[in-house]
Amino acid sequence: MPRIADRFRGFLPVVVDVETGGFNAQKDALLEIAACIIRMDDFGRLMVAETVAVNVDPFDGANIDPKSLEVTGINLDSPLRNALPEQEALRRIAQPVRREVRDTGCQRAILVGHNSFFDLSFLNAAIGRTEFKRSPFHPFSSFDTATLAGLAFGQTVLSRSVQAAGLEWNESHAHSAIYDAEKTAALFCAIVNRWKILTGF
Repeated sequence: MPRIADRFRGFLPVVVDVETGGFNAQKDALLEIAACIIRMDDFGRLMVAETVAVNVDPFDGANIDPKSLEVTGINLDSPLRNALPEQEALRRIAQPVRREVRDTGCQRAILVGHNSFFDLSFLNAAIGRTEFKRSPFHPFSSFDTATLAGLAFGQTVLSRSVQAAGLEWNESHAHSAIYDAEKTAALFCAIVNRWKILTGF
């Protein structure tokens, strides 16, 4: 039976999307994290198995650009946010990922993201601020679906890449961590599965 551990040389791909208060990982607030765990079926095809998501309290002194909140639609004062401090938020994301790494025989997780350096930089900044010891993610390697979609479909914007892959895109749901992570995950699976059909790998 095919194993995901053998497909990516011991890495478990986990799709992550973050929503933030700006573009500077050191200074701007981390506000949402969503992670999609990818599994392999008995035929070696990838699929999205589970989504874990958490709203995050801005760290003390964090910068929040009002323009970023306009784009994301995040209301920091909403009682429905149930936001957690960064360390607890990281723990909520890391626990199921670590469990999946162990269950699949992988060595560690690798972050998959659309322009993945952005998501990884904010994740690493939060890990550094909180001195979080048990991150399952590789600290600097990642898989970038903007690059993969550029190769596969000639598109690099997430919405256009998703549609080029034959998947649905709803602009009114975009810019939430859960929606963007799940669409990025579906895109990643579509590209890898198509590659399998084309090459047999």
